[in-house]
Amino acid sequence: MPGYRLTLYIAGRTPSAERALANLQRICAKDLHGQYEVSVVDVTEDPQRAEQARVLATPTLVRELPPPIRRVIGDLSDHAAVLVGLNLAPVEGA
Repeated sequence: MPGYRLTLYIAGRTPSAERALANLQRICAKDLHGQYEVSVVDVTEDPQRAEQARVLATPTLVRELPPPIRRVIGDLSDHAAVLVGLNLAPVEGA
């Protein structure tokens, strides 16, 4: 069983969606050490799933496991902010 379950919500194959996917792949390879499961949901093809997940903007990355659910919106280009947003790295100065 994976340690992290992540879902990336995108709206079509836009440049922003492609950047988010590439950045997510880099983050997973570098920081999650094979202990993850990633799924990608295109909200143009599956709007109901996005609605159920309460995704209002894309791209949005949702960490479903471990609880609690965490979300990061954007193309995931700020590596440190993504790690903090997903609660995978300590907040500096804390």
